[in-house]
Amino acid sequence: MPHPRFSKEEISSRGRAIYEQKLRSEIEAGNLDKFLIIDIETGEYEVDTDDFAASDRAHIKHPDGAFYGMRIGRRSSGTIGASVVGNAG
Repeated sequence: MPHPRFSKEEISSRGRAIYEQKLRSEIEAGNLDKFLIIDIETGEYEVDTDDFAASDRAHIKHPDGAFYGMRIGRRSSGTIGASVVGNAG
């Protein structure tokens, strides 16, 4: 589902930047192949082996958030937008 304030490209760009600049060194080593959901407006994030569990927790915190999702340690993003729609592994 599209987000009302951000394009998919902007969500992807901002989410990837937050991960690379602020989170990668902190969380990557112990969380390879887990799912990461980042609220691109707040920088808050959730990590879980289950993408829907991580997404649900993120949405509880910020129901109208703009979320970027990815599998940690993978090149491709799996989720972009207002809700999780699946993953690419």
